[in-house]
Amino acid sequence: MSAQAIAEGRTALGIELGSTRIKACLVAADDPTTVLAVGSHEWENEFVDRVWTYSLESVWSGLQAAYADLVADVQRRHGVRPETFGAIGVSAMMHGYLAFDDAGELLVPFRTWRNTTTGAASARLSELFGVNIPLRWSIAHLDQSVLDDEPHVARIASFTTLAGFVHWKLTGRDVLGVGDASGMFPIDSATGDYDAALVEKYDALVAGSALQANLGDLLPEVLPAGAAAGELTAEGAALLDPTGALRPGIPFCPPEGDAGTGMVATNSVAPRTGNVSAGTSIFAMVVLERPLTEVHHELDLVTTPAGDPVAMVHCNNGASELAAWAGLFTRFSAAAGAPLDSDAVFEALFREALEGEADAGGLVAYNHLAGEPIAGLAEGRPLFVRTPDSRLTLANFMRAQLYGVFGTLALGMKVLEGEGVALDAMFAHGGIFRTAGVAQRFLAGALGAPVAVGETASEGGAWGIAVLAAFLAASGSDLGAYLRDEVFASAAIDTVDPDPADVAGFAAYLDRYRAGLAVEAAAVSAL
Repeated sequence: MSAQAIAEGRTALGIELGSTRIKACLVAADDPTTVLAVGSHEWENEFVDRVWTYSLESVWSGLQAAYADLVADVQRRHGVRPETFGAIGVSAMMHGYLAFDDAGELLVPFRTWRNTTTGAASARLSELFGVNIPLRWSIAHLDQSVLDDEPHVARIASFTTLAGFVHWKLTGRDVLGVGDASGMFPIDSATGDYDAALVEKYDALVAGSALQANLGDLLPEVLPAGAAAGELTAEGAALLDPTGALRPGIPFCPPEGDAGTGMVATNSVAPRTGNVSAGTSIFAMVVLERPLTEVHHELDLVTTPAGDPVAMVHCNNGASELAAWAGLFTRFSAAAGAPLDSDAVFEALFREALEGEADAGGLVAYNHLAGEPIAGLAEGRPLFVRTPDSRLTLANFMRAQLYGVFGTLALGMKVLEGEGVALDAMFAHGGIFRTAGVAQRFLAGALGAPVAVGETASEGGAWGIAVLAAFLAASGSDLGAYLRDEVFASAAIDTVDPDPADVAGFAAYLDRYRAGLAVEAAAVSAL
């Protein structure tokens, strides 16, 4: 049956461009919990001229490689080569800055969410709008270009996110899902579109500058989940599949950001639900019941893919430093003549962390490869710090590293706690949760709340955007009801309650972590 469904295009394809991996996920259109095949391609950002970036060449070569890997997996599992799909969706890391002229040419290299050089713009826009405009938001990047009198500003005809760019090239439509759009510019939840009053304020602010067009003419069109967002063109089909086997005409759902697909992948689109997504960055999304009482620099206000308001705690640094240490131990195993693959190394190290002391024995790990606004750091300096009386064991070391992944996130979540935001459930996804009962348990201790992980946790956002592509066929349905009744009704969910010892241990760790940020600030100044 699967081979026939694939051949007939009764499927939904999701592709997500993450920070370190481009992943494709094919699901059955009538049952998105059935994953038919996956494909992936690893890539890395580059630090060029003090800017974190990816070249457009690497975007397309990576997409083609991930798609080819998925096709190969389909052929291995089902003995058929797909030529069409029921629907396609594209998602990617949010925010950043891709600016184009009226001929569609990129004006400056892609500036990713990871760049923290927009401080002046972020500060003046936050004051002007009365809402927090983080450093990584697309409008902050545009405004910083205006403030710096960059030569390209006068030629800007449009700007978008990475998901918006890929979708545009595949379909010819310059649109964004509302969740991704909410990381470009504030959204009015009443209209599901950019906040018109704030757009007017921005136009007035930059009147007389080199920016020629009104902001509303530069931003992509906003669409909610379930809206038709174009079809694969012949040119787009050739971009994705240079072999020529893929046929044009496939409908697309609105392109979304990784935060939105994470909410979908964890069934966290209803009020009082939330999720944590861990990868190169780590962030928590909490769907709000009511507006926050104050503006907090630690919190973004974004939306679900359906347009409902969400408080986001975004940290630029997630599991990359942890992965670097795992790579060191992988190399050690090879040097010792007992080589282990990376999965086995992660499994062994994570299991060892369970034997560590609840407070990690006095050890502290900072995972800041890039700047971290919540921690007050303009640049990152990864550090491992201990006092002479600490207990340096492998178990404590690994627990400190895992706690370090959640350190800055916990600082931001304290702000939400102060606002009285209530949570019924916190779901988690990302590769760090593949080893059952470790990262999930430590996150529960860090948040002091139950943490749930589902079967699709390791598939992450690629599966989430595949579900949004499948949602296209459920015209007129409510996204929350669709996820609850059609997708997650029989899903296997494992929930871990916080262990009191872990809660107390992480609290002690976080006190040291907060106090030690001065050490990292000094390292940024000195090195």
